[in-house]
Amino acid sequence: MSSKTISNVSQATVDFEPSCWGDYFLHVTPLDEATKQEMEQEVGKLKEEVKNELLARVNEPTKQLELVDAIERLGVAYHFDTNIEEILDQLYMTYLKECDKYNLHHVSLGFRIFRQHGFNVSCDVFKRFMSKKGLQDDISNDLEGILSMYEACHVEIHEEDILEEALMHTTSLLKSMANKIGSPMAQQVEHALHQPVHKGIIRVESKQYISLFYQLNPSRNVTLLRLAKLDFNLLQSLHQMELRDLVLWWKGLHAKLPYARDRSIECFFWTLGCYYEPQYSLARKIFTRLFMVVQTLDDINDSYGNFQDRQLLIQAVHGWDYSYVNQLPKYYNDCYKALLETFDEVEQILANQGRSFCSHYWKVQMKINCQAWFDEAKWCGTKYIPTYDEYIEVALISIAQTAGIVAAYLGMGEIATQESFEWVSQIPMPKIIRSSDIILRLMNDIGGHKYEQDREHVASAVECYMKQHGISNEVQVYEELEEKVKDAWKDVNEGMLKPYTIPKPLLDIILNQTRVPDVMYKGRTEGYTLVNKTIQQKIASVLIDPVPM
Repeated sequence: MSSKTISNVSQATVDFEPSCWGDYFLHVTPLDEATKQEMEQEVGKLKEEVKNELLARVNEPTKQLELVDAIERLGVAYHFDTNIEEILDQLYMTYLKECDKYNLHHVSLGFRIFRQHGFNVSCDVFKRFMSKKGLQDDISNDLEGILSMYEACHVEIHEEDILEEALMHTTSLLKSMANKIGSPMAQQVEHALHQPVHKGIIRVESKQYISLFYQLNPSRNVTLLRLAKLDFNLLQSLHQMELRDLVLWWKGLHAKLPYARDRSIECFFWTLGCYYEPQYSLARKIFTRLFMVVQTLDDINDSYGNFQDRQLLIQAVHGWDYSYVNQLPKYYNDCYKALLETFDEVEQILANQGRSFCSHYWKVQMKINCQAWFDEAKWCGTKYIPTYDEYIEVALISIAQTAGIVAAYLGMGEIATQESFEWVSQIPMPKIIRSSDIILRLMNDIGGHKYEQDREHVASAVECYMKQHGISNEVQVYEELEEKVKDAWKDVNEGMLKPYTIPKPLLDIILNQTRVPDVMYKGRTEGYTLVNKTIQQKIASVLIDPVPM
């Protein structure tokens, strides 16, 4: 493909829908200091009570597992990380020895929790519940057990046929039971079928669990419920102030870059999917700003410029210097300047922490991303449809998931070591990162397929897969690509097992970044660029509506 062939190619401007939030988040106010201190003091007392109860159940393994599960699903596990890890280390051998005595609910609960904490417990623990026809007849009416087994199936890895079979049967049973059971179990089953807990955004799931399920459970732990409500509202206030600062910063930047998507609220929501804990406030600030700059670069590559302009932009990003600003066309130089200025602020923060080495890794990712965007622009400009295999190698880079992981690590402090950045940045990609990229890329392509093809845009995975495999039925292609997503999830789950390749909090970022697209693009929809009502409701649930006390 020669430069002459595409030298005059220029893409049409894209008119994105304005933000549906207006200036709402510019006007949120912080908790008054007296109220905040009172809430924090009560949280401190409640934490001690829950911790004592958690440790006191040492001789009741199933009760301890249930309490750990409640703590995690209510979103307060970060207060008890060390305690939970110690407890699970002690419980693991007990679980393996005694699970033959447990009912389906406790076997399933233990299996999911241990898998989520890196223990490679065998799926053979489910054999006694299975028959040649599926689940044993005597448990086909065990709603609690079936629901727990359904949730456990989503932590599967490769070559676990028993979990594949169990997922099929539990899904069918839950659908058949949904209209025959009362509240709140009916709503819990409906929600699980829509969003399995392992693939959900923790903050969204905890709000749902607090408000709709746990507080209506007759066996709820009142102390734990009170802690969860107070903690959720305290964190919501913190997140609102972080978001107000982001919106104010973005408002100034977006005035110079009006062609970019105005999605600062959705961006922050995505960031909360990665980490919501208070100790990562600085990390969120860094991540969201870099996220928005990358998004803007992505938009400008979609919307403006010819072949020569894009070559100039690549040269500028590789040069990474203000001297390039005046060499770029107007619609590029403001964006390029914003990239440099934003990252200058990040570099100063890192320098003050003695962590200047981190910045190199993100710059490298940006240079790699720009080349991938350029490759896609060439395809689009010449209306070239690559094969799926050719497409995916470029598209896994252009989706910028790896750059997002590196950006998420920048503000996490000493736990994000140089060795961790080296591991994330290696070529070829670590399997868990490649699999996370596949999930985001394919779900994004499926969800945005109709929208993207209504304008001049590079061929997506859908068209490329059609070309390579000679398939004309779009629905069939969606289904086959979704099978690839399902397989990629198995690789992600496997990558979260011990021994850990990097510290678990850093692996958790990869897992959490993989969960976000499962929410954003659920049901073959595009929930980020085209913010649908479901996503609006989820955002409002964690960033606007407090938990009633």
